[in-house]
Amino acid sequence: MKIGIPKEIKNNESRVALTPSGAKTLVENGHTVLIETHAGENSGFSDEQYLKAGAQILSTPEEVFASAEMIMKVKEPISSEYKLIRPNQLIFTYFHFASGEELTHAMIASGAVCLAYETVEKSDRTLPLLIPMSEVAGRMSIQEGARCLERPSGGKGILLGGVPGVKPAHVLVLGGGVVGTHAALMAAGLGAHVTIADISLPRLRYLSEIMPANVDTMMSTTYNIEELLPLTDLVIGAVLIPGAKAPHLITRDMLKLMQRGSVLVDVAIDQGGCFETSHPTTHADPVYTVDGVMHYCVANIPGAVPFTSTLALTNATLPYALKLANLGWEKACEENEDLQKGLNIVHGKVVCKAVADTFGL
Repeated sequence: MKIGIPKEIKNNESRVALTPSGAKTLVENGHTVLIETHAGENSGFSDEQYLKAGAQILSTPEEVFASAEMIMKVKEPISSEYKLIRPNQLIFTYFHFASGEELTHAMIASGAVCLAYETVEKSDRTLPLLIPMSEVAGRMSIQEGARCLERPSGGKGILLGGVPGVKPAHVLVLGGGVVGTHAALMAAGLGAHVTIADISLPRLRYLSEIMPANVDTMMSTTYNIEELLPLTDLVIGAVLIPGAKAPHLITRDMLKLMQRGSVLVDVAIDQGGCFETSHPTTHADPVYTVDGVMHYCVANIPGAVPFTSTLALTNATLPYALKLANLGWEKACEENEDLQKGLNIVHGKVVCKAVADTFGL
C-alpha cells in the first residue's frame, strides 16, 4: 500500500504522523511511504532520516494526497486540504467530528473512508490511540495553567505548590480519565491541593487508592462544583464522551463564583469544550478572559512538545497502521473490532452514532 504523510498545516501544529522508525517498519513490510518534504522537521526528524528509513520524499501536499491510498495525519484536514482528498481514500487521523460540522459535511462529500484515532476502542473501553496524547495533554494542562496563574500572564499571581508558611493553589480536575489522572498527578507532584471529580464511583475509588495524599476525590455534580469554585485557582476540563460533544460542566453564570485571575484550561475543546464560555484558541494566541476568568483553550495542546508527542503517537498508531496497510481497511476492520469502532464516515455515510446524533444525520 502507498501511505502518505503530509506536513501538518494547522496553526502551530508541529507534530508529524509518523517517525522515521515507523516509516522503516512499514517499508520493511512491503509498503511505500511518501513523506512531504520537511514534514518532520519541527518534530526533530529530517528528510534525510526518512530517506535512510526507505521512505520517499515528495515536494508538495498535492503529490502526497494524489499518490497515497492511505493518508496518515495528526490533526483533522482543514479547508485547504478538503479538495485533495479522493473518493475511497483512507484518511487515518484525529478527526473530532463532533466539534466540526463543516468538516463532517466535507468528509461526507469527499467519498473517503474516515477512520478516527479518537474512537478506536478496545474491548475494555480504553481508547488506545487517544491515550498517549491524553497523557501529554493532561500533564501539559497543569504546566500551562501554572503559567497562566502567574501575574505577568494575567493570573492571580499564585505559585501552584506554595512555599513553607504559604498555602498551595487549589486545583479542580473535572474528569477522572486519562487526561484527568495525569493532570492530577502532575499538579499533586508540584505540591498543589487537588480535587478530582468524576461521575463514576468505581473510578473515584480507584483514584482514591492510587493518588498522593494531597489529592481528594469528589462526585461530579453541579452542586459540588459550585461549592468548590470560590476556593479554586485552576480548573482543568478533562471530560470525554467518545465521538460525542463534551457536556458543559461550568456555565457562564458559574464564572461569577470564581475569583478574578483564576484559570480554566479546557482540554476537551477538541470535542466542543466542557465550559460554556470556551472557544478554540491556538498556541500563537492561547488565552482570553471572560468575566475576569482566564480561559486556555488550545485545541492541539500536545503540538507544543512535538518531539515527545510524535514518538508517543507513533508508538500507538503504528500497529494499527500496519494492519490497515497489510490487509486493506475493509478486511482489517472486519478482523479487528478496535479499528471497526474507529470508522466514522465511509463513502459518504456516517457510521458513528455519536457523530450522527450530534448533527441530526
